[in-house]
Amino acid sequence: MAPTKTSPVAALLQLFIISAAAAGAAGDAAPPPAAIGLSNCSTTCGNVTVPYPFGFGPRRCYWPGFNLTCDATHRPPRLLLGDGSLRVVNISLGRNNNTVRVVRARSGVSADTNDRNVGVSIPTISSFSFAGGSYTLATSNELVVTGCNKLATLVGDVGVANNNLSNIVISGCASICSDSDSDSDSAEGLLAAKDPTGKYCSGVSGCCQAPVSFHQSSPTGIELRSLNDDPNYTGQGMPTNVFVAEKGWFDQGGDMLLKSAYDGWPESPKLLDEAPIVLQWAVTQRIPMPDKKHLRGKVCPRDTARMLCKSNNSECAYSDFPIGYTCNCADGYQGNPYIFDGCRDVDECRLPQEEIGCFGHCTNTIGSFSCRCAQGTIGNYTLSGGCVPIRSITVTIMNSPRISIGIGVGSAAGLIILVLIAIFMAQRVKHRRETKLKQKFFKQNRGQLLQQLVSQNADIAERMIISVDEIAKATNNFDQSRELGGGGHGTVYKGILSNLRVVAIKKSKITVQNEIDEFINEVAILSQINHRNVVKLFGCCLETEVPLLVYEFISNGTLYHHLHVEGPRSLSWGTRLRIATETSKALAYLHSSVSIPVIHRDIKSTNILLDDTLTSKISDFGASRYIPLDKTGLTTRVQGTIGYLDPMYFYTGRLTDKSDVYSFGVILVELLTRKKPFSYMTSEGEGLVSHFVHLLAESNLPQILDPQVVEEGGQEVQEVAVLAASCIKLKAEDRPTMRQVEHTLEGLYASKKYKEHNVVTGEFEEGCSITMNCRSTQEMQVTVESSRRYSFEQEVLMSARYPR
Repeated sequence: MAPTKTSPVAALLQLFIISAAAAGAAGDAAPPPAAIGLSNCSTTCGNVTVPYPFGFGPRRCYWPGFNLTCDATHRPPRLLLGDGSLRVVNISLGRNNNTVRVVRARSGVSADTNDRNVGVSIPTISSFSFAGGSYTLATSNELVVTGCNKLATLVGDVGVANNNLSNIVISGCASICSDSDSDSDSAEGLLAAKDPTGKYCSGVSGCCQAPVSFHQSSPTGIELRSLNDDPNYTGQGMPTNVFVAEKGWFDQGGDMLLKSAYDGWPESPKLLDEAPIVLQWAVTQRIPMPDKKHLRGKVCPRDTARMLCKSNNSECAYSDFPIGYTCNCADGYQGNPYIFDGCRDVDECRLPQEEIGCFGHCTNTIGSFSCRCAQGTIGNYTLSGGCVPIRSITVTIMNSPRISIGIGVGSAAGLIILVLIAIFMAQRVKHRRETKLKQKFFKQNRGQLLQQLVSQNADIAERMIISVDEIAKATNNFDQSRELGGGGHGTVYKGILSNLRVVAIKKSKITVQNEIDEFINEVAILSQINHRNVVKLFGCCLETEVPLLVYEFISNGTLYHHLHVEGPRSLSWGTRLRIATETSKALAYLHSSVSIPVIHRDIKSTNILLDDTLTSKISDFGASRYIPLDKTGLTTRVQGTIGYLDPMYFYTGRLTDKSDVYSFGVILVELLTRKKPFSYMTSEGEGLVSHFVHLLAESNLPQILDPQVVEEGGQEVQEVAVLAASCIKLKAEDRPTMRQVEHTLEGLYASKKYKEHNVVTGEFEEGCSITMNCRSTQEMQVTVESSRRYSFEQEVLMSARYPR
């Protein structure tokens, strides 16, 4: 059969149709995936993906300091870090998640000749110092110690507020066994059930766990010693393991490790080799180090950002320790910011509706998206079911001009009414949404629990629960000019309530359940305490996502600010002695005078406020705990401030009233020396407490005392020093109670006042009249300066009374 002839026009039309179809198919095809490494460079080793700046092979395939080794002698191949002792299992480039997850490529356990059967598995300094110090230990790790009556301390370098500190305790814990535990024939007696937090070890029964305390750190060594007086004590056959692992790893298989260590020590190192460790990384090589301007502002120089962050829609981030930089894709983009065209647009419309908050018609845009109600619907597209259909109106256009005009006018009027109704409904929905949100936050912030606390007195309930509108008005909607200060957990604002009372309003920055629990704990404690040296709680607000606390306004800052102000002179010795006496009275009241004793748990100079007369006020009860009358203490998660923290509480987790006594003893040392407990370090590596005790024992105390204290103080200085030394003894049972400390300080302060009174009486005849209250020149100057300043309430009243 002869082929059918096709005309030239038909052939041209057929070619056009085929070309159009091919173009449409190409348009519908998905874009190629974004590259993660440089061209002609391998980006996988075994089952591990290797994104740039990491790499292996030619030098151009990685940034200096991030060279890895792909060991192909194993099946599958292994990706090795540094000297090959660590094997990489995952690399992350995510925002605020620049981490490398590693395990040991070869056994990192070694025997310690000072202790029989001890396995020490700690990343040494060599694991972090290669590549110019590009790696640090992340806080998502923990220290684990197994064995009987062993104390392990992990020390290293850390970065705190842009100051590198060396030989600081990064983590530490004590593993204690009772006689019955250490004499057991198997590991069953050493394994306690998991506690409610999912942890195997609580410091007893042969093992303990402790978190890495600092955000970024570089371990330099491990100190391991026995808590048993017998130097030949070996734990009755229970081997000792000391290792660092990612949080959660030991909780999933800790029983297997302990049984292996106890029943068959040769198997234990194999399990330790699989312990994962999370390292934080930052780019530190081949980039200019930040100058003082950029270091202070924690920002990337423009040249550094251009050199490091190659992709469009990427941004540079600063790293504290080690001092370096990382790159992130901007909001709305994802991928690898270190290579050209690495950050690609995220199609938000493919994400779940709840995640992006769009329940209508979603349209993806470059770097963002737009949302509206679908055609034929109207309403609020941010709510599920918020877009409702509009009834279709069929309009028959009549030939009569009058009917057409009437229909047009009616349609316009109807459209205007419809728009007004839509605006009214939107406002009503917004108001209802805000009301439900307030109710949700009130319930979330334990409002019902607070009502129970004050249900016995309706007046207290009405006084303590303050609305968010009242607080917003008091702080001028949290204006920055009203900020008094703050820290990592919150900001404090100054405000005036409707009754013209000046208050301090504490607003937390973190919205996690732990912070809410501490908030309720502080309300529960302060609402039942009334002491002149404890800050008063006026009320709280529960209608916001972040709970708010309303305190009395303390105008003169903290004891820390007054002690460590620049200059040779600070608070007078008499004032320091009085502040110490007042603080001891408040703590003794909390320990022994309230119906249920309270342990503060975070006594430090920044938590002691001073008012206009320099009267002390203890604040910040978020970490405090009740102690039942029939108990001497409780076991809880370690919480406090390095330098002030009771070492026995740190190692055992056992909280008692003697923990506050230790912290108060550190404050006495701080008052005597004007040295900062958390940063003081001698050339021999001694901290403030140990150096103070040694100098006191050698009768060489003036070497560390504040010269102003030596000049103004008398015999009571030596007595206060001895009292401080008794408070900071290592064993809690050797320390005095706060009631004993209070009586001692009260006697010393009364004796000093008596001596000063005798001096004033002697000077009466030389120039003071009987009716005149004689004061020093310095006190007169302070009084004059104070009279020239108006309080915040007076300024408001005067501005309202005298219009400008």
